[in-house]
Amino acid sequence: MYKGIFLLNRDAYEQIYGAAERAAIAQAVELYAPPQTAQSIQANPAILHDAEIIFSGWGMPVIDEAFLVATPNLKIIFYGAGSIKYCTTDTFWRRGIPITSSYAANAVPVAEFTLAQILLALKKSWQHVLISKQTHAYAPRLPVAGAYGSTVGIISLGMIGRMVCQHLQHFDLQLIAYDPFAKQADADALGVELCPLAEVFRRADVVSLHTPWLKETENMITGEHLASMKAGATFINTARGAIVCEQEMIQVLQQRPDLVAVLDVTYPEPPVVGSPLYTLPNVILTPHIAGSLDKECQRMGHIVVEELQRFLRGEPLHWSITREQAAGLA
Repeated sequence: MYKGIFLLNRDAYEQIYGAAERAAIAQAVELYAPPQTAQSIQANPAILHDAEIIFSGWGMPVIDEAFLVATPNLKIIFYGAGSIKYCTTDTFWRRGIPITSSYAANAVPVAEFTLAQILLALKKSWQHVLISKQTHAYAPRLPVAGAYGSTVGIISLGMIGRMVCQHLQHFDLQLIAYDPFAKQADADALGVELCPLAEVFRRADVVSLHTPWLKETENMITGEHLASMKAGATFINTARGAIVCEQEMIQVLQQRPDLVAVLDVTYPEPPVVGSPLYTLPNVILTPHIAGSLDKECQRMGHIVVEELQRFLRGEPLHWSITREQAAGLA
């Protein structure tokens, strides 16, 4: 039986690994020590010596040379959350230790949140709510695009973008998307028309951003894109704030009160004190809640259990991450 250990923040351990997941892991692996954190192993790195399997998540320490020296028996890492960019290093990748991610499970609530916001946006739900709040009166009905024959634009067809498109296939909508790496066959399967980025903003009643945060994608969405949107359109960002030129976005929203921005992410996050994002009447600001929260996090732990079982049976892993994939995960 392999020797394993949990290594992540205490609150992440409680959220990701529920009772069922802990029981399944304990039955399959010898958990030779209580759950550890980055701080506890810094104080006592020797506790990692026997670890052959690490079960992790948010709070995983950086896997550098010192970490690898402390884990001479390490066979695999199961990461029960999304991006592993922050904790992997060149030294780790050269060592060739397999690592998996539960990013697919984290994509599910983001896609669900996005679907809800798109449908609300097509009815101008937030505009009606905000008018009532501002006027202290029953809002007059505004003209709406509605969920019949309207156009929804998706930026990037990664896992979340694809999930959103799959959800939207149940509605009588036209889907357009920008993704320079998407294959036409994949777009056809999703019922999506591929378009240039500028065209997505010009044509869509709602634009939803799902691009990963890379150096190449920083400030990808400009004020010019937002200014070109149709009257009464909505921009949704559940990706990362740094992908948008925030000051340019603010200027456009100040000049175009007909537009609405639903922002679950900002840059910096949270916005600085006094940011117009707190007070602009056409901004809906949520505190990065689209991804897995509370009980939803256990879906990520469930993926870890499934991957562990495949590993123990000697089967191919479904969610192993390569160095190239890690560089592009959101």
